[in-house]
Amino acid sequence: MIVLDTHALVWWASGDAQLSGPARRAIAAELKASDGRILVSSISAWEIALLIQKGRLVLSMNVDEWLQTVAEVDAIAFVSVDTDIALQSTRLPGKFHADPADRMIVALARHHAVPLLTADKKIRAYRHVKTVW
Repeated sequence: MIVLDTHALVWWASGDAQLSGPARRAIAAELKASDGRILVSSISAWEIALLIQKGRLVLSMNVDEWLQTVAEVDAIAFVSVDTDIALQSTRLPGKFHADPADRMIVALARHHAVPLLTADKKIRAYRHVKTVW
């Protein structure tokens, strides 16, 4: 099981070369495994919609269709931000930056004790979550 940061999801789904080799291999392994699971926080759907609204991201279809298409991949599971994850995001150990979306995504990975695929240097420097990039 792995968790994808928002940009990792977008880059993987669009075949973008910015997705690192190790991240690509981790995703491929989960897709191949009979019990493979790739978790995506629902906060990523929110981030993607905001990026589109601000003109900072363009997808090949409207956001609703794009998210539905991604959700149809067998191993992909969009995970709602529940009360536990929301609270955990406010109680991250050590020092972590204040971005609420990043905090929710990190909390999701920590909650499941699985690696987070992210290019974000701030997250990768945070020693309280395992990352792959």
